Amino acid sequence: QVQLVESGGGLVQAGDSLRLSCAASGRTFSSYAMAWFRQASGKEREFVAGISRSGLSKNYADSVKGRFTISRGNAKNTAYLQMNSLKPEDTAVYYCAADEARINSGRSVNEYEYWGQGTLVTVSS
Repeated sequence: QVQLVESGGGLVQAGDSLRLSCAASGRTFSSYAMAWFRQASGKEREFVAGISRSGLSKNYADSVKGRFTISRGNAKNTAYLQMNSLKPEDTAVYYCAADEARINSGRSVNEYEYWGQGTLVTVSS
């Protein structure tokens, strides 16, 4: 098993940047594909970005492509989400997730076995 703890959320203005971190403990971090999802109030949880076990393969939702960057430091057992040019519609609780079954990251909530508690990102206009 792996335990995930997100940090780095907060209140920012449109156009600002934030970096979220997801610290993992438990099994070997490099055994998991990782992803970030988000859930806005009253909406379903949606895929934001994913990264393979090695970090070489990444994928993004169209809504964040070119603005967000996912990365991981396997030696530090941490995944990151760098968010630039934030928009009010990026406001949501952001969750990191881990999948031990696949090498590359998927886009479905159902593919991930482990979840953090979430960190709130609020972008004001």
